[in-house]
Amino acid sequence: MPQRDHFFLEHYGLREADLERYLAAALSEGGDYADLYFEYTTTSSILLDESLVKSATEGISMGCGVRVLAGEQTGYAYTDDLTPEKILKAARIAARIASGPAHVSTVGLTTVESPNNLYHVPVPSTERDLTEKLDLVQRGDGAARAYDPRIRQVRVSYGDQVRHILMAGSDGRVVTDLQPLVRLGVFTIAQENGNLQSGSSGGGGRVGLEFFQGENSPESFAREAARQAVVQLAAREAPAGEMEVVLGPGWPGILLHEAIGHGLEADFNRKGISAFCGRIGQRVASELCTVVDDGTIPGRRGSLNVDDEGAPTERTVLIENGILRGYLQDRLSALVMKSTRTGNGRRESYEHIPMPRMTNTCMLAGSEDPQEIIRSVRRGLYAVYFGGGQVDITNGKFVFSASEAYLIEDGKVTAPVKGATLIGDGPTVLTRVTAVGNDLRLDPGIGTCGKDGQSVPVGVGIPTIKVSRLTVGGTAPRSAQSFQ
Repeated sequence: MPQRDHFFLEHYGLREADLERYLAAALSEGGDYADLYFEYTTTSSILLDESLVKSATEGISMGCGVRVLAGEQTGYAYTDDLTPEKILKAARIAARIASGPAHVSTVGLTTVESPNNLYHVPVPSTERDLTEKLDLVQRGDGAARAYDPRIRQVRVSYGDQVRHILMAGSDGRVVTDLQPLVRLGVFTIAQENGNLQSGSSGGGGRVGLEFFQGENSPESFAREAARQAVVQLAAREAPAGEMEVVLGPGWPGILLHEAIGHGLEADFNRKGISAFCGRIGQRVASELCTVVDDGTIPGRRGSLNVDDEGAPTERTVLIENGILRGYLQDRLSALVMKSTRTGNGRRESYEHIPMPRMTNTCMLAGSEDPQEIIRSVRRGLYAVYFGGGQVDITNGKFVFSASEAYLIEDGKVTAPVKGATLIGDGPTVLTRVTAVGNDLRLDPGIGTCGKDGQSVPVGVGIPTIKVSRLTVGGTAPRSAQSFQ
């Protein structure tokens, strides 16, 4: 028996002949292409709230999704019952949804090895004892409470998963991957004289428990979350108006992800609803801006050996020195737009259809000293951490809340402010970037992106950058706004 048959049998009870039969059923009513997506995922999670374990869970989920493409029409069905009858039923349902003239029939299947090995994890976290994970959250809780007596509430969460996937397509390719993922988060609330402020921190990636050491230890994340909350206790109300804004390195890249990255996903552009539609080869940003999406960075939260369509991930240059170079493509969009796939077909699980999604999206470093960038600002805002936000993909308009920000006065970072929101649109903001630092930093591994009801892990990052004009929404009375 071929080695891959052993593999199919061990994890899914499948043989190569079974895959061929399911693919034939998927193409039974017509279609250009069909694929099967099998998933077996083990998970565990712990929530520690007020020093008490509020929940601790371990679980397993498995299922199969069947997709059929016929031109731009897509049929999709899934099942969590991996008996042949249920998979065949899902295949036939997908076939009926996408019914069209049949152009493809399955030939012999070939297992394709991934060219990447981005997850160097000796022992997956789901195979480690729950007590080791409990120790991490308890250490985080203790460190946050010890940071300052004004820390009154602490919540520490831990979650991990190992997702085992198998994809088989009517083009004869069979691809497998084993994808680890782990995340630790700390949330704190500080209180003083009735004033309540919060802070959060955390990290992780496609790593094992050994990641949580040194600067990534639970104590480090806890102290950072507590520091943010305590700093905000002394914050003044933010000024409002148009001003220079400096974005700090790392997590503020979430603004780039939301306001720019989504607009560069191919499905929005082939439908003609993105602000970047039809602009390849045109200047869309300052010449200082180069933006890439890179799914090949080892261990990062958004990285994958292969995407959820079985294509190897890539480092895709989206904007180069201000010029738009391309979009993030999955199989369907690349076919319709007569482009090439970029390894960005992603899905939340077997229950979901793949679509173009980001992996790790960042702006590359420039040449300027971050301190010199700050010294160049007479009056402005320095935003170093963001909370929630809203974005309109069609025009790139956004509103983001800065959960940690400071005034810049005469080239110096001074008082912390609260209640600051950044208001603008992504395409315009990119044209107003006047300085890019040499300090590119990626986020610590906490990002999750939502799109069309699906959530996937992602990474973000930027160096320190200066935007010459950006509208800041603030709550300070106009009489108190020295910036005006």
